[in-house]
Amino acid sequence: MSGSVDLQEARNIVIIGGGIIGCTTAYYLTRHPYFSSQTSITVIEASEYGPAQGASGKAGGLVARWAYPKELVDVSFDEHVKLAAEHNGGDRWGWRYVDCGRWEGRGQNLLNRKDSGSGVGEGGKKKSLEKTLGLDEKKKSRKKTGLPDDLMWVEEELTDSYTPMAGDKETAQVHPYLFTTSMWDLASAKGAVLLKGKVTSIQKTDGRVTGVDYVEGGTHEAMRLSATHVVLAAGAWSSSLLPSLPITGTRAHSVTIRPKPTVDISPYVLFTEISLPLSASQRRTVDPEIYARPDGEVYACGPGDDSPLPATVDGVIVDESACNSVYMHASSISQALRQGTVEKRQACFLPSVSVGGGPIIGDARHIAKGLVIATGHTCWGISNAPGTARVLCEIIMDGTARSVNLRKMQPSIFV
Repeated sequence: MSGSVDLQEARNIVIIGGGIIGCTTAYYLTRHPYFSSQTSITVIEASEYGPAQGASGKAGGLVARWAYPKELVDVSFDEHVKLAAEHNGGDRWGWRYVDCGRWEGRGQNLLNRKDSGSGVGEGGKKKSLEKTLGLDEKKKSRKKTGLPDDLMWVEEELTDSYTPMAGDKETAQVHPYLFTTSMWDLASAKGAVLLKGKVTSIQKTDGRVTGVDYVEGGTHEAMRLSATHVVLAAGAWSSSLLPSLPITGTRAHSVTIRPKPTVDISPYVLFTEISLPLSASQRRTVDPEIYARPDGEVYACGPGDDSPLPATVDGVIVDESACNSVYMHASSISQALRQGTVEKRQACFLPSVSVGGGPIIGDARHIAKGLVIATGHTCWGISNAPGTARVLCEIIMDGTARSVNLRKMQPSIFV
């Protein structure tokens, strides 16, 4: 692709993956000045249940200026703000600013309760989600304080310290499923099309993509769809189509808890370090992330694990004991959560770059002209989706990336 494009050029764009990257990219494409009747946009999603069935629907939804990589974050956070303002994101997908801090203390005695495990699913070894890597050293060393006055749903007597992790309006949240499906609904209203099926290969001729082969959902019939541009945004499954991509999946379990209606859940995101008694002489330290949501729901997730990736997102196995452990860990510091009801027990796979760095975003013309890659966002896919989508749109529609410096994220570095 060059920096010069033909405004009348017919573009048949196929996006592989109906997660937050794919759906948000479809949205941005339909809003581009060059978008016209000469442009077709098709999102192919492997889940029979439609968009946002993986991490894009089951993540915490944190949006942060202190995330990483900085080049992408600086654009993406502002895009989140604009999208929320334009489409009533507060009501539509739960957009709001939140306080964020590191909580340290002791959990209630769990000796007489079952499933007080580590939160790691059966068959996997613990992996860090590495969410705080984006914080600079100054922010990591902020002065520890007592529990904030309005954080009343956490028990003060169990608190050893609370450390603010970010300044005013540096941390926000969305409900990831609602954000992703809203992006898709807005794109669909402008003509984007969703196909349910599993892509089996990306076709190319003379060094340029020509389409994709896929197995149609439900019928299992092999189909081919022509394309001038293909966006590979299949998350942890991206390397199944491009084996040279150094992408691995990290499984993480989570639960959603519904406290009693009389409980006021103030807007906080907590990164915890909880010391739990296992016996008279043994203790375990666990570190669930806990997210208060605008509707009173509370989301909590545990550590990652290296469980094998299934064939599609619909094959993700949820380990009930891991979910129960996550609930018990989070509720050990909160009577409001202990008295609440667990509504969802779930698991998802986050895509990571196995050789370090990432995400991998950009023009992959060294593989085939018209191929664009966007994967490896780790735990920051929700936060960095709008910035990613904006720059992918620029590559496809303008011929070059303008808003984000992709030098460290270029596919040619990794593949």
